[in-house]
Amino acid sequence: MTRYDSTDRAFAIGLAALAGYVDAIGFLATGGFFVSFMSGNTTRLGVGLASLSGEAAVAIRLIVMFVGGVALGSLVARAAGQWRRPVILILIAALLGGCVLLDGRAQPGPAVAFLALIMGMENTVLSGDGEVRVGITYMTGTLVRVGQQIAAAITGGPGGGWIPHLMLWAGLMCGAWIGAAAYMALGFSVLWAGVGAALALAVVSMVIPERAT
Repeated sequence: MTRYDSTDRAFAIGLAALAGYVDAIGFLATGGFFVSFMSGNTTRLGVGLASLSGEAAVAIRLIVMFVGGVALGSLVARAAGQWRRPVILILIAALLGGCVLLDGRAQPGPAVAFLALIMGMENTVLSGDGEVRVGITYMTGTLVRVGQQIAAAITGGPGGGWIPHLMLWAGLMCGAWIGAAAYMALGFSVLWAGVGAALALAVVSMVIPERAT
């Protein structure tokens, strides 16, 4: 995040907010599984295997779909070239709309599994040269960088290097807060707001020139 200017950082924070929004909805719809946080699902997989419960099947399904989404997003990014950001975001918007139409009331149903695929794709929006430059949903790593940058500041390094990373974390947290509140009030249909957000970010990505990092 420190390599990006303020405009690119705001774009990344918007992506994180969308991820948090969708992840909170998936978490509530599945009763405690994640559609973007695969470390949590990996722990749920281990617990499910130990207890010989159906939780293991749910966790592995979401993990596989997430990895598939990263692979799909990476392939789309390579095919779309300089237009990869808007193309991936438009595809994300279309898939989110499809999830609503699939009806997410099943616990967990096909719609929720596709949310994991979508979140995997979103992590490739800021990719370059085949590599993910900013992990939109990897908040453990982001918080590690906050701690590292605070330590650097204490020992004479840049004083505000931790702030961009903390803001990325705050973006996901605020998105999750809004998504959870909306889902509890209105149900799975609130994903339409996610469709709108993805389309808005696609428009923004066409206006903001991508800078080399």
